[in-house]
Amino acid sequence: MATNKLRIREAERQDIETLCAIGRQTFLETFGQDNTTADMEQYLAEQFSHGKILVEWQDQGSRFFLAEQDGRVIGYLKVNRGAAQTEAMGEKAMEIERLYVLREFHRQGIGALLMEQAYGVAQEWQIEWVWLGVWERNPAAIAFYERCGFIRFGEHVFQLGGDAQTDVLMRKEITG
Repeated sequence: MATNKLRIREAERQDIETLCAIGRQTFLETFGQDNTTADMEQYLAEQFSHGKILVEWQDQGSRFFLAEQDGRVIGYLKVNRGAAQTEAMGEKAMEIERLYVLREFHRQGIGALLMEQAYGVAQEWQIEWVWLGVWERNPAAIAFYERCGFIRFGEHVFQLGGDAQTDVLMRKEITG
């Protein structure tokens, strides 16, 4: 396996279109077959437009990271703190809003490396706990987060196009 040529780097302004593309592709791969085409098209158009991703990238409370293998982007991570979080969890919390890897690279430890990157950001920001939302109908992702030490603490509504879905909220304490 060529994972020795894997690198994770912080996304720069010139990576906005790449973030849009990897975001659309990984979201579609992950959820496309379980949702209507109309809901998926609406969500992808709204959430992964150049303008929206640029605004998110410019937010001081958010950071994006790209996972690259042999120069190809194969996954990404987005973390939020403070007011950038999608739910008000306070200044001691950090949200992992997006952690996605292309399907062909699943089960190669790339998600775990992106998670380690998130923990590093949490320590840099002096965060006490990390949280995320995961679709209740995504048992593989829930199991991954449980293996990473996350526990369930609630749920919230995730709007996918015209479909109000339920996300399980999970959290993990960060130790110094």
